[in-house]
Amino acid sequence: MKPFESFLAPKLDEFLAYRETLGYSLKTIRYHLLLFDRYVMEKNAGWHSFQPGFFLDMRSHIKLEKNSVNANIWATRNFFQFLIRQGHIKENPLQDFPLLKKNTIVPFIFSPEQTDQLLEAICKRIRKTKHRFLKDLAFYVTVSLLARCGMRISEPLRLQRHHYRRDDRTLYIEKTKFCKDRLIPIPKDVVSEIENYLSVRESILPHDKSPFLLIRTDQRPLTDNQVRFLFHQAVKEIGLDQPKRVIGNVNFLQPTPHSLRHSFAVYTLLKIRKRGENPQHALPVLAAYMGHSEYKYTSVYLRVTDAISRKQLVDFSLWQEKKE
Repeated sequence: MKPFESFLAPKLDEFLAYRETLGYSLKTIRYHLLLFDRYVMEKNAGWHSFQPGFFLDMRSHIKLEKNSVNANIWATRNFFQFLIRQGHIKENPLQDFPLLKKNTIVPFIFSPEQTDQLLEAICKRIRKTKHRFLKDLAFYVTVSLLARCGMRISEPLRLQRHHYRRDDRTLYIEKTKFCKDRLIPIPKDVVSEIENYLSVRESILPHDKSPFLLIRTDQRPLTDNQVRFLFHQAVKEIGLDQPKRVIGNVNFLQPTPHSLRHSFAVYTLLKIRKRGENPQHALPVLAAYMGHSEYKYTSVYLRVTDAISRKQLVDFSLWQEKKE
């Protein structure tokens, strides 16, 4: 992990430690603060340097897409806001700093058939050796929870054994993003998969004492990187691997594990619409199920029809490229 090197390094570390106590993931914000830290070093900047012109120049030097540039400004602004709360400065130099006009983001959406295809491919990849079987099965159950319950990737990896409640078929998800806890019902098929996994685990590791629900043979949970690597292998195998595409002012994202969460929300709302009901009325319940801090964040999934039509547009564009 690269350290911060500017005169702000101690404060940047303190800020990240504070955010970690709130349950936030640090990977993305640390990346952007490292860019800020390197620029401070490059310009030999001090407290007096933090004027609008400094940040306009920094923004022009960031060789990233608009959304990423804005994320950098957002991260740096939040850092200065932290310094205000700590009493180190009185005003935030980025308080009214203008952001770039963002491109529209269209996440990759797995159709129900593609989700089934992905899980089937992962199931077929489960190795039967004693050392590999439990790990591969844990990966399969993890992806199933992402797809069938709309979880974030960190959530199944952090589940404890007591979080699974067999009698009422629920999972207790504790202190994830926004430090929110939630208790969610899970489908019967997922219950069967968890029960099967626990049965296999008991036969392979009769004396294991790991508190985690999903573990490898060494009694340690899967890591985020392991899940992403295995996920992308499976996506390639079923022919859905594709790069991120930018068409006009629209960013079409590549498939990621988080795409399964988006897909869960999208097709939950579509099912409600097909029943002749108003999906708008389901937003508060879906928001609580997915752990959103406010259901307005869930409302973006109501634009599903537009997202699907845009996906057809990028598919057509790819076809045109191949034809040429």
